[in-house]
Amino acid sequence: MPLPEFIRAFPSVALPFPDEVVSTNVLRSGAGLAVFFTFHRDMDLPFHSHKAQWGTVLEGEIEFTIGGATRTYRAGESYSIGAGVVHGGKIKAGTVALDIFEEPDRYPLR
Repeated sequence: MPLPEFIRAFPSVALPFPDEVVSTNVLRSGAGLAVFFTFHRDMDLPFHSHKAQWGTVLEGEIEFTIGGATRTYRAGESYSIGAGVVHGGKIKAGTVALDIFEEPDRYPLR
């Protein structure tokens, strides 16, 4: 199910991945950044770390390795990644996820 039109009207962020692979819609406050990710193609997310992140899969599936433990998350399941914890994964085309980042400036707005 696509995101509602009013959410798709939110601004996007600049990511190091092409728009045909993943698109974004965001809300930002001084306390954090909420990003709706829509994955149009399968994607490998390279291992990386940053401040804390919490997310939930709205549709599709993500195979995440978080701090060395690998698990597949499906619609309705959530994950929490602590600050500085190395994580990466495989995301299937059609996946929609909402991620909340502790860093309001994690990604620059477009």
